[in-house]
Amino acid sequence: MKLHLTGPENHQIKDAITITGSKSESNRSLLLSALFPNIEITNLSNSDDAQVMAKGLQISQGTVDIHHAGTAMRFLTGYFSAQEGKEVVLTGSKRMTERPIKILVDALKSLGAEISYVQDEGYPPIKIKGQNLVKDKVSLPADVSSQYISSLLLIAPSLENGLELELVGKITSVPYIKMTLALLEEIGVETSFKGNVIKVFPKNEIAPVTLVVESDWSSASYYYGICALAAPGTEITLSAYKQQSLQGDSVLAEIYTSFGVETTFGDNKIILKKTDKEVDRENEFDLANAPDIAQTIAVTCFGLGVGCHLTGLHTLKIKETDRLEALNTELSKLGANISVTDKTLTIIPSVGILEDIAIDTYNDHRMAMAFAPLAMKTRLKVNDAEVVSKSYPDFWNDLKQLGFGIKEL
Repeated sequence: MKLHLTGPENHQIKDAITITGSKSESNRSLLLSALFPNIEITNLSNSDDAQVMAKGLQISQGTVDIHHAGTAMRFLTGYFSAQEGKEVVLTGSKRMTERPIKILVDALKSLGAEISYVQDEGYPPIKIKGQNLVKDKVSLPADVSSQYISSLLLIAPSLENGLELELVGKITSVPYIKMTLALLEEIGVETSFKGNVIKVFPKNEIAPVTLVVESDWSSASYYYGICALAAPGTEITLSAYKQQSLQGDSVLAEIYTSFGVETTFGDNKIILKKTDKEVDRENEFDLANAPDIAQTIAVTCFGLGVGCHLTGLHTLKIKETDRLEALNTELSKLGANISVTDKTLTIIPSVGILEDIAIDTYNDHRMAMAFAPLAMKTRLKVNDAEVVSKSYPDFWNDLKQLGFGIKEL
């Protein structure tokens, strides 16, 4: 599906959007509910990824195809490794077979897991024969994807002796680790995180509990982008959010003050307001703890004609696509002066944006959604726009509600 996008005729938007539950929290909650059936979940994400995760958890034998869902690949690798009697092959899309999993597999093997590679060493598909894992000490490099770490932590309370995980080096993506530990504590599991050592204590059973999934802050980022590019006085209300969030991407509320967007927290919602504050001409952000909002911020800066230097982006190389190279290619097509390394992105302030450029999305939901706010400034085309269903199936309909012109080509 190819879409043509134009911005709302009235650039001073006033509207409210309800966003589905966080994909990150949903996938963690789903795995915990598979381990502990006393858990109920409300406001579950309606994303493809959450549906794939839920479906995968119900399979005991045979092939589990997680398509593009990287989180499901990592989390289900840990889950099935500790499910004695279950035997599966975990596979996915072509891109998924190019995304490394060796670090997680090695860690699980050191705990006693039985995992083998079906094709290329270090990459999916993998064959897992579930075991009763009794070893309780493992170490991982601290700068790897937090999903490897969370995969181990989520299964830890179900292990006979729990788990002691040592992270070697400088830790990145700390909010995602803390999100996992907070959810464990919410269901009554004892944890500790001191220095570079995380301990999760075993728990045979838990009391009945309901996990309420907060709405997705990554999805909120696109409305921050829209608000930043809109006229002063624009107000967009988003539900359902809380000020004390488990999600690292909630740092958006602080970052976007640089772009003239104020965030007010209310009763289970946030109100974004574009002020007449002068936008910062040069912006530098370390996004090691919130890499998923890098695309949105880069596009916002380009749209505003301001510069930015984004660091801490090393994990973007192994996402749905190489997001740094994808941003470099697509923003350059629009006229941006951009440069990237393997972990940074720099944009020099520009004076114009080219019109009617077709943005390629690379099977990456965030490429489609991060570029959409640019329709506030120029006419835009988006190729393979249906990719948004991975995390936010209602995205295009919600933009229509705000007044965006969206036409299928």
